[in-house]
Amino acid sequence: MAFEYLEPVHQELQDRVNAFPNQSLSNFVSFYEGESDIDFKDIDSALICIKDARSSVYEQKSDFFYNDIRTQLYQMYVGNWKLKMIDLGDIQQGEQVSDTAFVLKSILAELYRKAIVPIVLGGSQDFTFYQYRAFDGIQYMVNLTGVDHKFDLGNSDLPMDSQSYVGKMIIDEPYNLFNYCNLGYQTYLSPQEEIDLMDKLFFEALRLGELKHDFTRAEPILRDSDLASVDINCVKSSEIADSNHKNINGFSTFELCKLSRYAGMSDKLSSFGIYELQAMRSSEGFIHLVSQMLWYFMEGFSLRLNEAVTEENANFTKYSVPIQDEILIFFKSELSNRWWIKIPNENNNEHKPTLLACDLQDYTDAVSSIIPDRWLKAKYKNSI
Repeated sequence: MAFEYLEPVHQELQDRVNAFPNQSLSNFVSFYEGESDIDFKDIDSALICIKDARSSVYEQKSDFFYNDIRTQLYQMYVGNWKLKMIDLGDIQQGEQVSDTAFVLKSILAELYRKAIVPIVLGGSQDFTFYQYRAFDGIQYMVNLTGVDHKFDLGNSDLPMDSQSYVGKMIIDEPYNLFNYCNLGYQTYLSPQEEIDLMDKLFFEALRLGELKHDFTRAEPILRDSDLASVDINCVKSSEIADSNHKNINGFSTFELCKLSRYAGMSDKLSSFGIYELQAMRSSEGFIHLVSQMLWYFMEGFSLRLNEAVTEENANFTKYSVPIQDEILIFFKSELSNRWWIKIPNENNNEHKPTLLACDLQDYTDAVSSIIPDRWLKAKYKNSI
């Protein structure tokens, strides 16, 4: 069992957390104590921290400060939550990066099988690759959303690092990556050939400026994602008062918390990671940012509706929109007011998705004879 390689949260911190007020998140968390048989009964989510950044392309500015984040997170007050989580502690750096990766992948696969949503703190972002590969044998097609200022396609001919893991996903068998979407890329940091490749592969990308103009566009993308990975370097430098952080036009702290909440609310999302923490200067403000992102993810998780998104569900209203030589089929949930659009599945492949998350604007565009771009890309991938 890979759990034996975990380093549990030390007792002193556990005692401190257990002394926090009952109305705080501490009342919803239990701790892994090193036992061989972990009781996962009624557990919804698990926190795992990775103490390995050898594949990061960023300069390491801080030691791993996960316990500072834990202290801040668990003393936060919560609302009417039903979330139950376990803190599994830390994965120590293995002899090789592959050793650390094996432990992470094994633990995540076990959590996926138990329908427990892992929250991963890292460490270099290439561990997202193992978040994805842990679905092997559990789920055939996977959607990944990266919150990042770059695409991280890299050069797949070279050893994988924190800015080439997506390229590795594309070429690595089995080919389980159905869709990759980047939220927040910045054009001047992205080579044109990478932008062209994203388009050629029918992947999705929303520039930082596009999102700031209409932030709600991120919600259906995250609603359709199986896993989300955040490179924390995408935060705007002035937001965390770090003069050594060079990303002067990144996401605001509020926007990162909003994205985390969208991810938590997604009924489909099974894994959430925030990476490259060691590449940022440890400060009280930065610790508050990460802990609040986790808090908003958990709040979103507690609000999940777990809607059965099927054509037969009586809580969904069907809309048919004739456009060109197509008839687009939309479904609107009368419970949440969220929208989906049907994707043609010409090969009748049971592993390919049949409904794509969308929003009211997609329906409005279709009524105006504008075919949603996301639908076109998904239709093409479903035909392969």
